[in-house]
Amino acid sequence: MSLAEPPAAPETGPSPAGPAADGSNDDAPSRPPLAQDWRRIARMGAIGAIGQIFISLSNMSVKLDGRAIIEGILSLGYLSLVVLPLAAGSRVGHQIRREGVPFHRPGAHEVIGGAVCGAFVGGGLSLLAVLIANFDLREPLVHWSPILADLLAFNRGTAFAVLIWLAIGTAVGAVGGLMRLVPPVARRVLWAMVLTLFGSAVLESLTTDLAEGMGIEAIVDWFYAPRGGLTITGAIALAAGSGVLAFVARGRVKGAKARIDALEGPARNRAHLGLIMATAAVLVILPMFAGKLTNELLANVGLFVLLALGLNIVVGLAGILDLGYVAFFAVGSYSAAVLTAATSPKIHPELPWFVALIGVVVLTGLVGLFIGAPVIRMRGDYLAIVTLGFGEIIRLLFLSDWLSGWFGGSQGITNIPGAEIFGLAEVAGTDPRSVFYLVLAFCAIAIYVSWRLERSRIGRAWMAVREDETVAEAMGINTVNVKLLAFVVGAVLGSFSGAIFSAKVGSVFPASFLILVSIVILVVVIFGGMGNIVGVIAGSAVLIGVLGGPKQPGLLAEFSEFKLLIYGALLVWMMLARPEGLIPSVRRTRELHQEELAQDAWLRGQTEDEQDEGQP
Repeated sequence: MSLAEPPAAPETGPSPAGPAADGSNDDAPSRPPLAQDWRRIARMGAIGAIGQIFISLSNMSVKLDGRAIIEGILSLGYLSLVVLPLAAGSRVGHQIRREGVPFHRPGAHEVIGGAVCGAFVGGGLSLLAVLIANFDLREPLVHWSPILADLLAFNRGTAFAVLIWLAIGTAVGAVGGLMRLVPPVARRVLWAMVLTLFGSAVLESLTTDLAEGMGIEAIVDWFYAPRGGLTITGAIALAAGSGVLAFVARGRVKGAKARIDALEGPARNRAHLGLIMATAAVLVILPMFAGKLTNELLANVGLFVLLALGLNIVVGLAGILDLGYVAFFAVGSYSAAVLTAATSPKIHPELPWFVALIGVVVLTGLVGLFIGAPVIRMRGDYLAIVTLGFGEIIRLLFLSDWLSGWFGGSQGITNIPGAEIFGLAEVAGTDPRSVFYLVLAFCAIAIYVSWRLERSRIGRAWMAVREDETVAEAMGINTVNVKLLAFVVGAVLGSFSGAIFSAKVGSVFPASFLILVSIVILVVVIFGGMGNIVGVIAGSAVLIGVLGGPKQPGLLAEFSEFKLLIYGALLVWMMLARPEGLIPSVRRTRELHQEELAQDAWLRGQTEDEQDEGQP
């Protein structure tokens, strides 16, 4: 029996409206435990096994094994090896929940299917342990080593590795299938406990840094072990506390959001203003208790928020796939360096930073017009390829000997002074707290500008062009001017980040503006949610804060070798599973799921017609 084409439900099956909202359906029939879709199980198990082997041979599990999550029990390396069996075991029992599609009640069928699928996935590591013990392939596979073999065998030999990973895969896969039987409330509590433990381990350096600033090191030392990771008692306390909070607060967050969304006029504005003021207060107070490392991390996240907000206007609102956005970042950095540094090769006016910022905005806007004017009539892949080329051309111009008399060529421009704040203070990289406050001020400006533009006439024109440029043009919108304006506005916001970057680092080089920066910013926008300001900020905080930027470290320094791999995997997963992003805009979600909503409405209409025909 194939899960892709389930049999018609009997008369006692689910109602035409489909399963209940909480995912349960007591009236639906359950499937026999052994009536599995063995082909689906084998296919998903094989994919999971290949993924396990790839993770192991990429040295990810060995590299991450040094980062403990719970002291003496679980490390990040071993966690990376149990995620795929859990995901495969849960996914293999997935059923399509659509209008008119029969739904079966979860039962032992899901647990057995998950266990078998998990055994396939775990068998990949068992096979790898045997191969490492009997063959030497270190020349083509550099991480084919005894260190990996000892990790897989828990230092107990090949036979133990074969048996233990089959057992672990089976058990974890069964847990994944069992999760489909757990009531939604209990599932929510379990996920809250797991995410709290993982998040506490990931945020260990940030937590200890803030604890030192607040003078509560003794409390934090009770939760964290001296060599890293949570203590057993700390893990139990955090899991219990998060579980209780998740149970008590169930539905209240959504209820509060629904109540705010239901407000109208001044009441809604006051609620939003209160949330904004509370967030601003936290962001202003937090750096006062943080050390240099945490403030440096916050400043880096803020710079990428600025860049992502600019690209969000181009990609998220106007629908222009710009792969050369790093060009505006580079122009902003070099313009600020030339106008403020005494070491600028050709001219060195040594203007105050805020005065130079006016020139930076004008120059970057002109570059945006120069790049956008010849390519803005293109669409789709052609536009993306041309912008990619322009982004690389700008970097090569700064690197070239032809312009080395102006921009220093490969030597760049050094000894760039910090940003003077109206003669009252100087913001430089030696004081990351002041850099963060400067970035925070410009992020506030960029957020306000983006918010106002999105709700203006030009913002609606951008979204019309994004949805269908031909229809927008037929409705009287000057698509060329509208898209060109999006290019210029995005360029100006990107130049803010570039100007702050040059003052923060104190030097600029062409190597800082590789095309990889554009790709990372695009991933941030897609991951957070294109067209949504809050989503873009959340994407920057999660990706840049945890994994780090192209050359900037994040909270998980162990991921520095694998951040691009993870970026790519997240991008593929987002495109397949959640194309609207982590925190999507309502309009964007409707655009991407319009066909699904139409199909559901059609099936609902078909079901209602059949019911009407069956009535006497």
